[in-house]
Amino acid sequence: MKLHRPVVSVYTVPTDAPEADGTLAWESTTMVIAEVTTGDETGTGWTYGPPAVGDFLRDHLAPLVEGRSALDIPALHDAMCRSVRNAGRPGIAAGAISAVDIALWDLKARLLELPLARLLGVCRERVPVYGSGGFTTYHDTHLAAQLNGWVHGQHIPRVKIKIGESWGRAAARDLARVRAARHVIGSEAELYVDANGGYTRKQAVRVGRALAEHGVGWFEEPVSSDDLTGLRLVRDALVCDVTAGEYGYDLPYFARMIAAGSVDCLQIDATRCGGITEFLRAAALAQAHCLEVSTHCAPHAHAAAAASLPNLRHMEWFHDHVRIEDMFFDGALDPTGGTVRPVAGLGHGLTLRTDEVEEYRVG
Repeated sequence: MKLHRPVVSVYTVPTDAPEADGTLAWESTTMVIAEVTTGDETGTGWTYGPPAVGDFLRDHLAPLVEGRSALDIPALHDAMCRSVRNAGRPGIAAGAISAVDIALWDLKARLLELPLARLLGVCRERVPVYGSGGFTTYHDTHLAAQLNGWVHGQHIPRVKIKIGESWGRAAARDLARVRAARHVIGSEAELYVDANGGYTRKQAVRVGRALAEHGVGWFEEPVSSDDLTGLRLVRDALVCDVTAGEYGYDLPYFARMIAAGSVDCLQIDATRCGGITEFLRAAALAQAHCLEVSTHCAPHAHAAAAASLPNLRHMEWFHDHVRIEDMFFDGALDPTGGTVRPVAGLGHGLTLRTDEVEEYRVG
C-alpha cells in the first residue's frame, strides 16, 4: 500500500459579505486541498491559508510522502515534522502538514472500509456544535438574521459573535452588539464572544465584567494568545471561561498554554496544529490537566476526531468555513438540533466536487 505523490489544489472563495474580527478583515478565504492515493482509494485533507501553503506542500512534502506506507501515519507525520526543521514549523509548514495528515487518516479509514470516527473509536455518536460568525462588519439586521437562523431556525443552543473591533477601540459598539445578540437569541441560548486578541489586559477585564451582565459564558482571546500571563490574569478576574489555542502549531505550544494556567477550555485546530495526529495528542494533554477542548473552525475536518474525545466541550460551526465546505463536498453534515453525527460513510464521509468548484481554483 505505497502512496503516490499527493495531488495539491488551491481554491480562493469570496466571502458572501465583508468579514472582520477585532484585528483582521478579509473578503475571501483560501483553501488548500491535499489528495493522497494508493491503489484505487484516495484520501482528502485540507487547510485554510495562503496559496504558499500549497506550494510548500507540493514542493517540500509531496516528494517525502511518495512511496511510503499508507497505513503508517505516525511515521509519516514524524517524517514531515522533522523535514521542516530549517523551514520552520509554525504557519505555512504546519498548515501543509495538517492537510496531508488529515488526508492520510481519511485514506486509511477508506482502505479499512470504515468511517473515520469508527477507526478512531467513538466516545459519542453526536458532537455538540456552536454557531460562529457575527463579524464586526455585519450591520444589526445581518447579525440578527444569522443568530436567528442558528438559534430559532436550526435550534443550535449556543452561538458566538466577534468583538474587540478595531483593536479594542470600539468597546461601546462591542457591548451594544452583545446586547443586541442576547435580545435575538433569548435568555436560554448560550452566548459567546471572541475578541481575537484585540483588547489590553485591563480593558479585557472591564469588558468582561460588562459581558457578565448579558450572560456571556465564553470569552475567547480577550488578549493576544501570545500573552499567556495576560490570559491568566483575565481568567482569574472574570467569571466567564477564558479560551484560546487556535494558533497552536505544535504540541509544545499547547503545553506552554496549559502550564501557564491561561485557559479554561483549550481550542485546537487540526488544520493548523499538524492534522488529526497532533490534534488527538493535544486533546490528551489537555485531559491530563483536567481541561476540556473545543475545535477551531473547519468543522468537517474535525468532526470524526471530535467524536472520539472524552473531554470535548463542543465544535465550532464557523460560518465562513461551513459555507465553503458545503460548496466543495458531498456528504456535508447537518447541525440542526445543535449536534452533528459524523459516523456515516467511509473515511470522513466527504467527497470533493472537483468539477463544480473549478471556477475557484487558483493553483
